[in-house]
Amino acid sequence: MPSFDLQINGQSYTVEAEAQMPLLCALRDLIGLTGTKFSCGMGLCGSCTVLIDGEPTRSCVTPLSSLAGKTITTIEGLSADGSHPLQKAWQAEHVSQCGYCQPGQIMNAVALLEKNPKPSDADIDKAMSGTLCRCGTYQRIRKAIHSVAREF
Repeated sequence: MPSFDLQINGQSYTVEAEAQMPLLCALRDLIGLTGTKFSCGMGLCGSCTVLIDGEPTRSCVTPLSSLAGKTITTIEGLSADGSHPLQKAWQAEHVSQCGYCQPGQIMNAVALLEKNPKPSDADIDKAMSGTLCRCGTYQRIRKAIHSVAREF
């Protein structure tokens, strides 16, 4: 079985798996980083979003074979204790209801603010449009992003 060297949250991991194994499965089942969620399994909902070289990426459809030399950041990589400004804003604005999509939402928001530290409502809606929230907390998500943007 092939092995893959992965750089995740500033640490090196070597996993033995099939080349087409989705990153999501490696994260959750082989490495034990369970913050990234499985939902649709087809790259449609965004719950599994991680950052690969700073870009939001659906980990459920990203094969391990495509990750050589790339830097992966998961929700666990933002802070060990939930102290990242977006994590704190999510709590302050009571964004999470069921919470299932929130790791993907937060990772999309991180990428947005890295590229555009002062996004408009339209910028936020565009950046976040691919991550679905069954609970419909989109207004609170927008408010949390704006509250962090004011800190930049």
